[in-house]
Amino acid sequence: MRVVVPECCEDLKRERGQCLFNKEELTNILDGGPEITEKRRSIEKVLMNTPELFDDVSPDYLSHEDRYSNELRKATQLMTTLEKNGFTYNDAVTTGTGLWLLMDGNPLSLHISMFLNTIKGQSSPQQLQKWLPLAEKFKIIGTYAQTELGHGTFVRGLETTATYDSTTKEFVLHSPTITATKWWPGALGKTSNHAVVMAQLYLGGKCYGPHIFMVQLRDLETHRTLPGIVVGEIGPRLGLNSNDNGFLQFNHHRIPLTNMFMKHSQVTEDGKYVKPLHSKLSYGTMVQTRVGIVYHASRELSRALIIAIRYSAVRHQSEMVPGEPEPQILDYQTQQYKLLPHLASFFALRFSARALLEVFITTSAGLGSGKMNMLPELHALSSGLKAVATNDTVNGIDICRLACGGHGYLSSSNLPRIYTTIAAGITYEGENTVMFLQVARYLIKSFRASSQGQTLPFSVSYLRVQPPSSHAPLMSDRGLVDALGAGVRWMVGEAERRLQQLVDSGHSPHAAWNACSVHLVQCAEAHTRYYICEQFVDAVNKLGETVSSGVHEVLRQLCRLYILHRVIQTAGILLRCGAVDGKALTSIEEEECHLLATLRIQAVSIVDAIDIKDVFLKSTLGAWDGNVYQRIYEEAQKSPLNKSDVTQGYYQYLRPLMKANL
Repeated sequence: MRVVVPECCEDLKRERGQCLFNKEELTNILDGGPEITEKRRSIEKVLMNTPELFDDVSPDYLSHEDRYSNELRKATQLMTTLEKNGFTYNDAVTTGTGLWLLMDGNPLSLHISMFLNTIKGQSSPQQLQKWLPLAEKFKIIGTYAQTELGHGTFVRGLETTATYDSTTKEFVLHSPTITATKWWPGALGKTSNHAVVMAQLYLGGKCYGPHIFMVQLRDLETHRTLPGIVVGEIGPRLGLNSNDNGFLQFNHHRIPLTNMFMKHSQVTEDGKYVKPLHSKLSYGTMVQTRVGIVYHASRELSRALIIAIRYSAVRHQSEMVPGEPEPQILDYQTQQYKLLPHLASFFALRFSARALLEVFITTSAGLGSGKMNMLPELHALSSGLKAVATNDTVNGIDICRLACGGHGYLSSSNLPRIYTTIAAGITYEGENTVMFLQVARYLIKSFRASSQGQTLPFSVSYLRVQPPSSHAPLMSDRGLVDALGAGVRWMVGEAERRLQQLVDSGHSPHAAWNACSVHLVQCAEAHTRYYICEQFVDAVNKLGETVSSGVHEVLRQLCRLYILHRVIQTAGILLRCGAVDGKALTSIEEEECHLLATLRIQAVSIVDAIDIKDVFLKSTLGAWDGNVYQRIYEEAQKSPLNKSDVTQGYYQYLRPLMKANL
């Protein structure tokens, strides 16, 4: 498509004229380097010159089936376009562009992510040689089927069974109850012809727990469902309605012995079980997916922030001073307070996701040589960051929508769709409350280990009592982060004390855990946010050695705002544990308000540096030129109801009502 760069409105011209930093430099930092920025823009150029990837009229006006077909058409076009131009879908995903083109879910996304990642991470050499080329070349299309109608995050509770028949050397897959029905996997309904299926392994009448299997669902020529399999789509959802989320039932369906993934655990032909070296080795795909979720969440938050901040600079409303012109709503402190802490949160999540990826890479390398010691820490970090990232992103996107007033409710603003796209992240790949409780279990274990003098991993090393001489000045970034750490340390200590007190009074450990679970979730969330603060400060300090002073100052201000906002949110805990006092909190609140005013001047330029083109932003409110009202009006003209002055509904229903003698 031909991209015309319009002249921007006077409000945005003025905002951009106030920029005090190099936007291209900040763009490079967010992308991960100038070479990645260049690659992203190369991909964008290719995609923008492929008109088949874009819709002239919103898919909102299509039927359910047509929306699915339209997104499947664009998904396949995307794959072939990328391949033709020397790129992969992973290139498009890591730069964000591949996700933004498909407005309501990509029917092939789970094939590219979890299906392929499972093959790569859980296959034996022979299985890898067989399945990977087929999957990479789209000769087979797959999904990941774990969640069931009756069980989700609690994997050990899954009911689908895989019983080994040594006489035929086959596994018999079966759904013994209605709640054993696989439910929710994207692309399961109508797209996939294969699935990675999680099922309870039975050998000789004994259950060996959940294992994963490669299962063909449909004929590769006719696409018809195979015997012993019932599969379909689950119906409309809050969002992602082009993703054909599906259900799957097995009726004694047989697959070969070699279809169990056997990189870590094996079953011999005579039905003997060979245990993995470590019980958690199969968690690799899940952890990798959570790393991706943190990145994806931060990207979606950035889209909403671009829309809301640009709109707030264009929208004029009310009177700040009676008789004077209506100000930009971004001039109101309340609007700044709604948006700018979430802008800081976007940067915090981006840097934390990068740090988590480094931990994942290091841990994965260690697993190859049998080093398992970092696995619990990685699991805790990925669980906590997945939960905080999705919680904060969903909340932040909704705040952005509300900050745009009534126009934010328009589908053409794209804010509702951005919200419904990421809202699913709170429950998929681990419901967030459960994720926090898993983090809490790691925290309690680490706290008890510290009390016994054991060495703690780096992410929880702060749980050891620090000598006062090691503390930085309270009002410094490091000092405030230390205060947050002291707050978490106090919270975890209180949780451990309550747990022990309940056990000592006769409660079982399980009952005690449940009785303390609200406090434990709070501990886990506070720990994760402390980790994010640490990573943000470390990243900004390191960048200070290499970036220009203007860019570093903007990053420093965003980091400072994030920390101050977190301290204020945690004020009750910090006062109770003595990490701060009332006087310090008053100073912190005043500084936050001052920072809001300072960052307001740079806000439009900061979101410009995120560098998302209008064709990917897909918003009437957030376009680069700020021509909001004309875009809203023009989009409204596309409604099918406007094709005729009088609709058939008038003649069928309204006119008879008006003529009736009621």
